[in-house]
Amino acid sequence: MPGMKICLVYEYYHPHVGGAEVLMQHLAEGLTARGHECHVVTSRLPRTPARETLAGVEIHRVAVPRLGDRYWFTILAFPLISRVAAGCDLVQVGTYNGAITAWLAARRHRKPVVLYPFEVLGGLWPRIGLNPLAAAGFRLFEKAVLAFPYDAYSCISEYTRGRLLESDRVPAGKAFLAYPGIDYGLFDPEANPGGRERVRRLLGLDDSTFLCIYTGRPGVVKGVEYLLKAMPEIKRKVPAAKLLLLLSKKPRAKYRQTLRLIDSLGMDDIILRPPVPRGELPLYFQASDCVIIPSLSEGFGFTCIEASTMRKPVVATDAGSLPEVTSGCYVTVPARSSPALAEGVERVFRGAYQTSRLKRFSWDETIDRHLEAYAALLEQHPGQI
Repeated sequence: MPGMKICLVYEYYHPHVGGAEVLMQHLAEGLTARGHECHVVTSRLPRTPARETLAGVEIHRVAVPRLGDRYWFTILAFPLISRVAAGCDLVQVGTYNGAITAWLAARRHRKPVVLYPFEVLGGLWPRIGLNPLAAAGFRLFEKAVLAFPYDAYSCISEYTRGRLLESDRVPAGKAFLAYPGIDYGLFDPEANPGGRERVRRLLGLDDSTFLCIYTGRPGVVKGVEYLLKAMPEIKRKVPAAKLLLLLSKKPRAKYRQTLRLIDSLGMDDIILRPPVPRGELPLYFQASDCVIIPSLSEGFGFTCIEASTMRKPVVATDAGSLPEVTSGCYVTVPARSSPALAEGVERVFRGAYQTSRLKRFSWDETIDRHLEAYAALLEQHPGQI
């Protein structure tokens, strides 16, 4: 197939930190490396240009207010998405905030559009700690996004695909599975000898500390509050334990809520730091004794897989796709349970975890699955390339 022009839309992109951002960046750069032309439309972060080329990918950024930037993106991105989509062969957009806008822009120019449903919560919205009004609003918005007739759906796990197909609006033949990949060159347990000691010195810890790590956002489905509430029991069971939170400040409301919870616990065994550059994350996994994933739902679970690849024991909930992708050394616990998280950490401390062969996830396979889907779509829309 000749080179395609692809428009990828997501409210955040590199250098913003997050699993979806990693996925979109690898997809864009992988497609570009295969000889296709990729244009990413995203929100403009502080100190980033309106347009630039990174690794061959053309990045177009929409100026949005800092407060509620992802929501403003839904409204303000349409002119730029429409302009970029007009010169492309197809559009792919991630949930949630740019999805309807990208669909409208794609339809305006008669382009096929692929939805990336990173997470489909459905009936879980009322169970993740939101107030009833907010839960009802987010559930209604998710329904609205999924109600539009996309031409294909790229699903990042069997779990996500299953949740998507629970709606009779999505034909099974349009939803394809494309697991994200892992950068095995970056997450190499044999690389960076001495990394454990360097990070521990930086944190002021010696090797007697049993270091647990959480890294990511304090999002509504990430379960950080359950992990923090587990800390007193973790300390009772494992006195040498400390918790390092590499925590994003977005979403801001959940971050402030997390700070208040940390203050209320009154413990000096919780170390709060901002997220580290992705290239440094393997060093922090090396420095850890246990990586904790307390999610209430999970579309894929990058942290779980990356930590396992670094041969670190993980304590992961049974939420979403996590049982589907967890391997290596691990303990699985029920979601929304602080006592279960504490028990899981104690089991890791005692070496009483499960073991299995490591599962592998290849970016090449991710790109292959998308190119197959794109080719099928463009056969249905002749004249696009």
